[in-house]
Amino acid sequence: MLKRLTTGALAGCLLLSVAPAAHASATPVRFLGERIVPHALTVGNYPVGELSSIDYDPRTGEYVFIADDTAEGPARFFTAKVPVSSAGVGPVSFTGAGLFRQPGGSTYPEGSVDPEEMRVDPVTGAYFWSQEGERSATVLADPSIRVARRDGGYVRDLPIPDDERMRPESGPRRNLVLEGLTFAAGGTLVVSSLEGPLLPDGPVATAEHGALSRITVQARGGAILAQYAYPQEPVFAPGAGGSTGVSSILAADPLDPSRYLVMERAFVPGAGDKVRIYEIDTRGATDVLRTPSLVGAQVRPVRKKLLLDLDDHPLSKVDNVEGMTWGPRLPSGERTLVLVSDDNFSANQITQVIAFAVR
Repeated sequence: MLKRLTTGALAGCLLLSVAPAAHASATPVRFLGERIVPHALTVGNYPVGELSSIDYDPRTGEYVFIADDTAEGPARFFTAKVPVSSAGVGPVSFTGAGLFRQPGGSTYPEGSVDPEEMRVDPVTGAYFWSQEGERSATVLADPSIRVARRDGGYVRDLPIPDDERMRPESGPRRNLVLEGLTFAAGGTLVVSSLEGPLLPDGPVATAEHGALSRITVQARGGAILAQYAYPQEPVFAPGAGGSTGVSSILAADPLDPSRYLVMERAFVPGAGDKVRIYEIDTRGATDVLRTPSLVGAQVRPVRKKLLLDLDDHPLSKVDNVEGMTWGPRLPSGERTLVLVSDDNFSANQITQVIAFAVR
């Protein structure tokens, strides 16, 4: 989740010089429409807001959302109907709310987890969800990828790479951890992405330079297979408090193990939000699973090209968009790409559901 806070660079690290991605001609994309969810809406006695992910469930024809903050209630998820057609986006009708459960059956208490992305398992229909853990002066809590039943009951945790464990001098930065999660290769692979660079991998992106974060590929059973460097763009505008990061990852094709969509979302006070989606290809990229630091390492990152920039489309505004999923195909054969924004439970922000047609 993008907090409205300054993210400082790691003192003493060498600056990475990551060139911006070439803005080659993008896959044809057209805007279908958007819907704004009413602020402070309540579903099942739980407030709807801070929605950091969206996924389409072909079993029900509905969408599932995860709330990424437990300050307003236990760790929870929602289901909703969102009619998407060539004519636009219909009203978002929430159909239910559920609570994630710990192994003993209790809910997650306030502040105990920081949920980020949730996906419906294409094989079993179970829910896989990521959470960021915690790094503070008194707490080092590892991030995780957890499997839940459809009622939210705990099933198991997947292993995480050793470099993603929270340690005093290594591991992820606070709040820049497991933001992205997707299935690939027909559900045989689970792919996750870090929002920002690990502490040993150099400083976060600024207006002057980009950064390198990591994408991890593992078998659905848990075996960790590979890790790739992802080149983040520089922050789109100068300004104190500006930050950027990867907020979502999505398989470009459900059967392809190498191509993904990656959402980069940035915020600069006074300039607002910038959200861009890139198509990436891991073929030919260096496996950095056993590379302890990307600073000065001879690695080839994944290839990327711009798919869409939300500034290029007639939205009411570009807010803190964090989640994306493929929806049903249109009669034209185009795929629908559906996004959701996280309003941070702020009266100055909105929860928007946005749809595009992608050919």
